[in-house]
Amino acid sequence: MKLRQTPGTDRSKLMQTLLDNPRRPKKGKGKDLKQQYRMTIMLGMIFSLSTLTLVMRADLYAGGDEQSFDLSVQETVQIEEIKQTEQAQKPPPPPPPPPRPPVPVSVSDDVLFDDVELDLDAFLDLDAEILDIPPPPPTPAMADEDEEEEIFVVVEQMPEIIGGNQKVYEHLEYPEIARQAGIEGLVVVQIVVGPDGLPYDPVTVRTGGQVLDEAAVRAVMALKFIPGKQRGKAVPVRLAIPIRFRLQDIKQ
Repeated sequence: MKLRQTPGTDRSKLMQTLLDNPRRPKKGKGKDLKQQYRMTIMLGMIFSLSTLTLVMRADLYAGGDEQSFDLSVQETVQIEEIKQTEQAQKPPPPPPPPPRPPVPVSVSDDVLFDDVELDLDAFLDLDAEILDIPPPPPTPAMADEDEEEEIFVVVEQMPEIIGGNQKVYEHLEYPEIARQAGIEGLVVVQIVVGPDGLPYDPVTVRTGGQVLDEAAVRAVMALKFIPGKQRGKAVPVRLAIPIRFRLQDIKQ
């Protein structure tokens, strides 16, 4: 008896049919063995197919459960409402204080120069004519003195330097600062030579700079004169003495 499984045949019915229809005795022993072999092969194939089908369904069921489990897991996100806070407005900073006035810086009158080795000579131009410079306008104090004693500008015998013009050179010192700075110039000092031959009331009528002016006044005030005379009498005479400061033979 041959069993053929069709697509519509149920496995359980097939097994029941095999059990209900036992093998009929065959005439020959060879035929029984052959029939028994075929039956064994068919039962093995049915069992193998059944086992394979169960395994495949088990995998499908397992995959379906895992997929449904993955779909059921959802990640929840909590949204919190953030309240908007108002920032307190800070008052504006106070305006900066006004800048302090600059502090005056005192500057020393002393000017320092680098040492310079120079061969210098102060040249005194004493050959120049004594200038006739009109006297300055009299002050009230001078007006009182004029009433007591008249100061002449031109007299019969003009005052003369005792020792000659060389004495002016002996008393004259070229300022060191002017030497180092290379300052030259002409200074005219106006004085009054009294009846005693001593100079007084010095006035710088032409300046060569403060340093040269001071040196010229010191040199003139150190002189002694033969007083001027008018009609044989010693009288005060106003005169001007020019002193020229000049640097010579400077080594380069």
